[in-house]
Amino acid sequence: MYLDAIIIGAGFSGLYQLHQCRDQIGLKTLVIEEGKEVGGTWYWNKYPGSRCDTESHIYCYTFSKEIYKNWKWKERYPKQKEILRYLKYVEKKLSLKRDIIFNNRVNSAVYLDEKNLWRVKTNKNKTFYCKYLISAVGSLSATNIPNIRGLKNFKGGWYHTGRWPNKKISFKNQKVAQIGTGSSGIQIAPVLAKSVKSLTVFQRTPNYSVPARNKKLTKTFIKNTLDKYNYIKNLLKKTPGGHAFHFSKKSIFEFTESKRLKILEKAWLNGGLSFRACFSDITKKISANKIVSNFIRDKIKRIVKDRHIAKILTDFGHPFTTKRPTLNTNYFEIFNRKNVQLVDLKKNPIIKITKKGIKTKNEELKFDKIIFATGYDALTGSILSLNLTGRKNIKLQKYWKDGPKTFLGIMIPNFPNFFVISGPGSPSVLTNVPAQIEQHVEWISKFIKHLEKVGCRKVEPRIKETENWVNEINILANKSLFMKAKNSWYKGDNIPGKPKKFIPYPAGLPQYREICNKVQKKMYKGFNISLK
Repeated sequence: MYLDAIIIGAGFSGLYQLHQCRDQIGLKTLVIEEGKEVGGTWYWNKYPGSRCDTESHIYCYTFSKEIYKNWKWKERYPKQKEILRYLKYVEKKLSLKRDIIFNNRVNSAVYLDEKNLWRVKTNKNKTFYCKYLISAVGSLSATNIPNIRGLKNFKGGWYHTGRWPNKKISFKNQKVAQIGTGSSGIQIAPVLAKSVKSLTVFQRTPNYSVPARNKKLTKTFIKNTLDKYNYIKNLLKKTPGGHAFHFSKKSIFEFTESKRLKILEKAWLNGGLSFRACFSDITKKISANKIVSNFIRDKIKRIVKDRHIAKILTDFGHPFTTKRPTLNTNYFEIFNRKNVQLVDLKKNPIIKITKKGIKTKNEELKFDKIIFATGYDALTGSILSLNLTGRKNIKLQKYWKDGPKTFLGIMIPNFPNFFVISGPGSPSVLTNVPAQIEQHVEWISKFIKHLEKVGCRKVEPRIKETENWVNEINILANKSLFMKAKNSWYKGDNIPGKPKKFIPYPAGLPQYREICNKVQKKMYKGFNISLK
C-alpha cells in the first residue's frame, strides 16, 4: 500500500499528527499501532495506582476549544483509565480510527533512495510505502528490564509497570518484590501494600518526592478552567515546562529563614510539581537547592518512624529536580507498615534471581511475584527499536552509537522525510508532554505543508546545524544542575552500553519554541530541501 504519510504510534502525538496530516493538509495517512487500541503510553501503563503527575486540566489537548470544553476531568491527577477514556473520546470526535491499524508493531523501516519512499514492515507481515514517515512512539515506551541473572528460572509471575498485562492480577496474600523506586514504583507500592502478605522494595537510588495532594475536582474548579480556556492555552506556551504555574522571580535568599520556611510549608501542603517553583533559584543554584533538599529530607524523616529506614530513603546523593521529580500519595507512610520491607541495593545488591525468589549479597528471599518498576530506555530506545535504515544504507543504531544526533529534536541527517515527535534533542520529558506534543505536531505539519507547496522531493537537516544543536544541548546541560545527578535516565545512565549524553533540550519550552519559529521564518534554514 502506498501512502503520503505513515505515523507510528496512536498515543497523544500520533492521534494529533493524524488529524493534522489527514484533515488539515489532506495527505493520505495511516497510523500503525502496536496495541489493541489508542492510548500509547496510557494503553500499556495499566499497573495498579497508575496516574499522571501533571494536573488533568492541562494534561490534554488545547488545539480544539470544543474538545477542551466538552471533556470534564474527575480528579486533580487523572488515573490511567480516565486518560485512556479521554483519548478514545478524542479519537471518536475526530473519526481517527478508520485510518489506524492496531496489533501491528513496526519491525523495520528502510528508505529507498531511487524511489524516495520509506518501506515499512510490521510483525504481521504487512508492508507499506510512504513519502513521509513520522515517529510518534513516545519518549517513555521502550521498557527497561534489568539483565539480572536467573530471571528465566523464576517460577512465579513477573511484570514490568510499563507493559502491564490486560488481565487482572491478584496480589492478595502474596509475597511481592518490587525493584525500582521511580515514578511508577512510588505509585504502585502504596496500592500493593494494602493487599499483599509482604512487600519488599528494592531501592538503588532514593527518590525525592512531593505529596500529590490528589483530590476530586469541584464543579466550581471545573467551570473556572473551562471558562479560562484561552488563558490556559496561552499560559502553557509561556511557562518553562508547559505547566499552568509560573516560577517565582525571587531568590530563596531574599527571605528570612522563617519566611522561606512558611513558603515551603505552603507549597508542600498544596503539593504537586509547582513545589519546585516557589523560588527562582531552586533549579539553578546548588546553595538554594540544598535548602529545599534538606526541607524534603526532614519531611520524610518525620513521616518514617524507623530512623534506619528513613536514612536509607533520604540518602539522596543528588540535588532535588536533577532527576525527574515525583509525586506521591502515602508512599513514605508504607514503610511504617509491618508487611513492608526496604532493601538498600547500595549495600545489599541483587546477585541473581532464583526459582523461588531473589538472592542478594546478604540473604535469599522467597517471592510469589516480582514487579520491575525500572523505567525505560528513554527517548532513544523506542526510536531505535524501529530498525531504521536511511539513505546509502546507513543504520540509525550505528549513526547514533555515540549519542543521538538530531536538529531541533525533529529530524535526523541521512534519514530523509523522517520526523520525530518529542524525540531526543527536544524538551520532551522535561515538560508537560501534551504541550510539547502540540508544538511539535503543529511545527512538523506546517513544514510538511510548505514542502508539498514548493514541490519538495526530500528533506533532511544539514550536518553542521545538527552538530551545532547537539553542542548547544551539551553546553546548556553543563551549565545546569542536571549533570550533578548520577544514574540519571536523562543521560542514559540506566541502560548499560548507552552513550552517556544529556538527551533532552534543557532550556525550557518557550525558548525552544522561539528557536523553532525562527527556523520556520527563515524558510527552514538548516535543512536541505531537494525539489522535484
